[in-house]
Parts: sequence; structure tokens; C-alpha cells
Amino acid sequence: MKVLETDRLILRWLRTDDAAFILELLNEPSWIRYIGDKGVRTLEDAKNYILSGPMNMYSQLGFGLYLVEQKQGKKPIGICGLLKRDTLENPDIGFAFLSRYQAQGFGFESASAALKYGHEQLLLKRILAITSLDNQGSSKLLEKIGMKFEGTICFPNDSEELKLFASE
Repeated sequence: MKVLETDRLILRWLRTDDAAFILELLNEPSWIRYIGDKGVRTLEDAKNYILSGPMNMYSQLGFGLYLVEQKQGKKPIGICGLLKRDTLENPDIGFAFLSRYQAQGFGFESASAALKYGHEQLLLKRILAITSLDNQGSSKLLEKIGMKFEGTICFPNDSEELKLFASE
């Protein structure tokens, strides 16, 4: 199901037939470094990730992480959307792109659309974002789409300090 459209991109619900793309994305060095190793090593693992993560969130909340594909050629290049973590009070925006599609404005284009969608369509008053302390690219992108740095946080049972951003 298509959720959002920008000048160059379509954001749509992930499906299990996107497993090959998810397998590639979740094993990108930048994903593993900044987001973490999810242990997705096979197509079956990728299908399970889609079912238990994004598809489960769509059915429970009506939103989640969406596949980002280029309009021209319908080529999947990343994921972007809103998710609700048990560890955060408010939904947060997330995004990740294959390295060959980074630094081309796709993150800005999709994250801007997702943030606007969250506020205007889902009527979310406060949307958060988190990044690793050393993820300068994501921090700059979050500020560019209008999110404000609020400080650092640590999740329970995790010693990693994260930057927290918010949009209201």
C-alpha cells in the first residue's frame, strides 16, 4: 500500500516479497554500525523481520517503517517511516538507505515527508528521533528537517548513549 509520494520517491508498506532488499539493507556496514546487527542472514530471516516488525506495526498502529523506492524504475533504495518503541514515550522517525543511494537527498526527501505525515495525517503532537553519538550524517539530516536536539539518553539495560531529537 502506497503511503507517501514525493518528487522522486514512493514510500509504501513493506511486504514479504521485499525480503531480498531487506536482507541486503540490514547487512550494510552502516546499518550494523549505527543501528545494530539484527541477525538477519537469510531470506527467511528477512521475511520474519518484515512480518514481526513493520507489518506487525502497520496492523497495530497503522504506521511503521516504509519501503522507499524511486519512482523511476520502482527500485528499492531504503526504508523510512515512523515507529513506536517500548523504550520511548512518543513515536520516532527512522531511516536507512543502501550506501550507493546515500548523500543524494533521498533521506531528506523521505524523512521530511514522513515527519509531515506524522504531524498532519496521524496527528502526532511529538515525534522523536534517536541516533548514535557519532552518526553525524543522521544528526545533520534530523536538524535539516526541523527536529531539535534535546540531549542524550540511554535505554534501560543498554549502556550506549544516544542523541535524542524532537519535533512538536
